[in-house]
Amino acid sequence: MNQLFARKPIAELHAEDGTSGLRRVLGAGDLVMLAIGAVIGAGIFGAIGTAAAGQVGPDGVVIRYGAGPALIFSFALLAGACALAALCYAELAAMIPQAGSAYAYSYATLGELVAWIIGWDLILEYAVGNVAVAISWGDYFTTLLSGIGLDLPAWLTTGYRTAGLSASPAMRALLDEAPSIFGVPILVNLPACGIVLVVTWLLLRGARESSRANQVMVVVKLVALALFVGVGLANIDPGNYTPFAPNGFTGVHQGAAIVFFAYIGFDAVSTAAEETRNPQRNLPIGILGGLAVCTLIYIIVGAVLTGMVPYGELAVADPLARALELVGYSRVGWLVALGAAVSMAAVLLVFQYGQPRIFFSMARDGLLPAWAARVDRRTGVPHVTTLLTGVLVAAAALVGDAAETYDLTNIGTLFAFAIVCAGVAVLRVTEPDRPRPFRVPFVWVVAPLGMAACGFVMLGLPAQAWSRFGLWLAIGLALYVAYGYRHSRLRSR
Repeated sequence: MNQLFARKPIAELHAEDGTSGLRRVLGAGDLVMLAIGAVIGAGIFGAIGTAAAGQVGPDGVVIRYGAGPALIFSFALLAGACALAALCYAELAAMIPQAGSAYAYSYATLGELVAWIIGWDLILEYAVGNVAVAISWGDYFTTLLSGIGLDLPAWLTTGYRTAGLSASPAMRALLDEAPSIFGVPILVNLPACGIVLVVTWLLLRGARESSRANQVMVVVKLVALALFVGVGLANIDPGNYTPFAPNGFTGVHQGAAIVFFAYIGFDAVSTAAEETRNPQRNLPIGILGGLAVCTLIYIIVGAVLTGMVPYGELAVADPLARALELVGYSRVGWLVALGAAVSMAAVLLVFQYGQPRIFFSMARDGLLPAWAARVDRRTGVPHVTTLLTGVLVAAAALVGDAAETYDLTNIGTLFAFAIVCAGVAVLRVTEPDRPRPFRVPFVWVVAPLGMAACGFVMLGLPAQAWSRFGLWLAIGLALYVAYGYRHSRLRSR
């Protein structure tokens, strides 16, 4: 048991700095833009509609209730929970500027077994989350093509799982009308698969090049949201705010659990620690600054969106474009859809950036095979895992369903946030005198509240998400026993 919970010394983590092959090329501004690139995306352009309207299963049974116009309270609830976690992230990121994010922090505070669980959990957060983002991107891309008169066949823009799980009569009919092989319908989402492969190619070019591409995409998405808010403010109907909270606090709670997916970007920022200049200063700025900016944007957009049209009309893949269409601004909706496509491409880029660095950090510790820690000498990128992640996410996006993956990403992220909050508290006891470039204020209030807030939001997720999360962790533990436990470099010493 002592070996299972052996902690990796922080001094050893610092000793690895500069020997990994990763290059320190990012500043505080780059990190804030990475946070905006990750946070402002599928949540605000996609999941926000489901959070307002709720979700109904194929059998007509309500899976979860929507928040309605009280969606802004859902965002406020999330902002509070994430702020607590972000403060804890900032303290640990400044102390332990490692590419492994919550995995590295857990290794230094709670031991190897917990670190493995978190590392495996982060794979769920990034890879599975990117499947949902890619599918949402494909929906907006299809809308863009339709706006210029190009309509792709539905069987080339709809994943098999999406059609099979939908309650829509049109989707159910698609299962019968699509071409088939040996009786199996051919339903693939080529746009979703294609954008993942394009982003993977871009990431293989290097961290600096990827950061510059992200900055361009962030500017485009902010312009698109400003356009939406400007038009929306002129078309608000106060009657749409009544009833304000149609499902009471249950709707606010479950709406927050749906759209929590949108807030996980600051975790991705911490994966850039070994590629950040002066990380002790810049990482807290990037994490906390990005969260503050994004929360403000979410509240403004949520208030405008639910004031434009009745919240029940928003249960669609592209709610912002749909709202503009309903108030008679189809052309503006097309422009917003263009901004959404660019926006979600930025989210894909940041998340695909983070996932290989989790693999890299775990492999460096011996918990994954050594090839996962290989870095290209020319670009300074962990190229093997970047390519592997891209191929796997692209394949899943080809046939997957976005709604299924939102829940798995949310529960995995909340679990990681809770562990980071616990890690801060543990390290304050075990190493109280260690220098902390950034300190969480009122840590014995913030850390426990952060854990409790994450647990509370997790309770708003459906039972299916919990069962699948449990299965995912069981698979991870089996892999740890089969490989990680035997090859751990810390344990071998």
